[in-house]
Amino acid sequence: MPVETWLIFTLGFMIFGSIVALELKDILSSIIAIGVVGLGVSMSFLFLQAPDLAIVQFLFEIFALIILVRAFIGKENHQLEASPTNRILTVIGILAVLVLFIVSIPVFKLLPPFGEPLMNVSQHYLDAGATETGAANLVASVILDYRAYDTLGEVTVLFAAILGVFAILRSTAKHKAAGGSHE
Repeated sequence: MPVETWLIFTLGFMIFGSIVALELKDILSSIIAIGVVGLGVSMSFLFLQAPDLAIVQFLFEIFALIILVRAFIGKENHQLEASPTNRILTVIGILAVLVLFIVSIPVFKLLPPFGEPLMNVSQHYLDAGATETGAANLVASVILDYRAYDTLGEVTVLFAAILGVFAILRSTAKHKAAGGSHE
């Protein structure tokens, strides 16, 4: 099955997850639905041959889910009452998303076939990477020389996410140790 088909399926899956997240009344269920959308983004990166971005996106989604679930667990959440205005806005939103989905299908058809490089710069990396960087490992030369700032950004995002999760879990442990209730 062509990659374009999988991308279209994944986009539809993400749109469905977004609509479900908007329509659910329970905030925790909405957070999980948004996590499913993030998983779709990660899968899209895999289909587009960007495993480094897929891993960062996947880890970010895990950390974001932990933080959001921790922030909203046990909280009373305001639920909107159904009104004609809310229903009209919901229908308009669903129609807008469907139009966006239909308009985006031709964009996926413009992508090169799976396995063909998206840019010619990758051939330059293969041809001159070892001589220009002096690295014995071509993958390491791309990650640490050609894309050093990108790699630094990805590592910074992961580090910040880990620190955020650690801080939340640590404050929860201190709160429980002090005898506080979890409300």
